[in-house]
Amino acid sequence: MSDEEIIERFERENISLASIKKRAFAYTIDEILISVLFMIIYFGQIPKDASYTETINLLNGLFSYIILLKIIYQAFFVWAYGATPGKMLMKIRVISTIDLDNPNILYSLNRALIRIVSESLFYIGFLWALTNPKRETWHDRVARTLVINAY
Repeated sequence: MSDEEIIERFERENISLASIKKRAFAYTIDEILISVLFMIIYFGQIPKDASYTETINLLNGLFSYIILLKIIYQAFFVWAYGATPGKMLMKIRVISTIDLDNPNILYSLNRALIRIVSESLFYIGFLWALTNPKRETWHDRVARTLVINAY
């Protein structure tokens, strides 16, 4: 769909873009949930008598697992529900600009991967949404998605 067709359909179906504030709160909620999930999964692997340095080194060794967990979390929830738990709590959702439905698994996975890249580059891809009229981040643009108000 072209930008004009998307805007026309949004107006016709009374769809509005989610605010940056709602998206930021959803992001924070999801990061907290991912952190708690990670701690539940890997807490038993940290020895009780480990020093601070040993704990940091162990966590650094688990860094790739954190990234993998974030990708799976984002891709699965966006594909299956159109929203992560954080987005659900903020009453926003991700839609494909192709058909205005949940993104398919490939687009959801692509979105999750580019999201990690954007985070790694000092959140520049997120800041991009501040200057974009459709509030698209890099991961939205690449995956052909928009974040809208669900209700």
